Amino acid sequence: MSDRKKVRNPEGREAVPEISEACAACPVHHAANLKKLGVDMSQWDFVVALAGNPNTGKSTVFNALTGLRQHTGNWPGKTVSRAEGGFEYRDHRFKLVDLPGTYSLLATSLDEEIARDFILFGQPDVTVVVVDATRLERNLNLVLQVLEITDRVVICLNLIDEAERHHLEIDHRRLARDLGVPVVPTSARYDEGLDELVQAISEVALGETRGKPYRITYNDPQLDRAVAELIAEIEEAIPELPNPEWVALRLLDGDQRIIEAVERGELGELHAGAAEPAARALEPRESSAAA
Repeated sequence: MSDRKKVRNPEGREAVPEISEACAACPVHHAANLKKLGVDMSQWDFVVALAGNPNTGKSTVFNALTGLRQHTGNWPGKTVSRAEGGFEYRDHRFKLVDLPGTYSLLATSLDEEIARDFILFGQPDVTVVVVDATRLERNLNLVLQVLEITDRVVICLNLIDEAERHHLEIDHRRLARDLGVPVVPTSARYDEGLDELVQAISEVALGETRGKPYRITYNDPQLDRAVAELIAEIEEAIPELPNPEWVALRLLDGDQRIIEAVERGELGELHAGAAEPAARALEPRESSAAA
């Protein structure tokens, strides 16, 4: 029998006591940034982001995990709708946030910006990327981009029944080894594989499973040197940033949203008053990159 319990309406409940486990099992989410993004974590232990391309069955996964009566609304200051729900598993409460369906995190559209900002600034305890097992190659672009930002990822290999119907065989264990994160085959519309998915989410959230994700390497010595120099400056200015390499690449690419986030002190747990020094520390590198 499944340990999963759907949680539809946490309002009015007493606050959940702090988790008294080792540091490796502590939540890693950024509660203050999540609150800015409209997500209140006062009643929850962990936050799980649900990402994926359109038409991968992401909404079906969300509904199956949380029930049909989720809370819906808009992202703060946006016209894009958002759904939240939750479930309990082994005495922990997980809030699930359904991100807009997107093919990329390069922030060329509002949906992409919302999804990327949530993963980067909110630092969810787990990011579940739902992929279509019948169109795996097309879906891996988003997977690799998410893995550039965080190693706390679970791949939901959905529509596995459709893949089997088309005589497609996917070695999900080999895929997990290649990507360096858990891969769970599911057929959400038939409620198959969801207990295994919840177990994988729990293990990543609690630090019992640690991802070692595949990340793209660039065979360009000049770029490598520029990234290494910028990483050193980022780490000095923003010590708690989870993935300075990804931020360095986006800064070198002239990503205006990331530049603004550095200037405003939105990246990571900054020391009091560190936003202005962080911006000043990065100004020389931005100039040289632009040149």
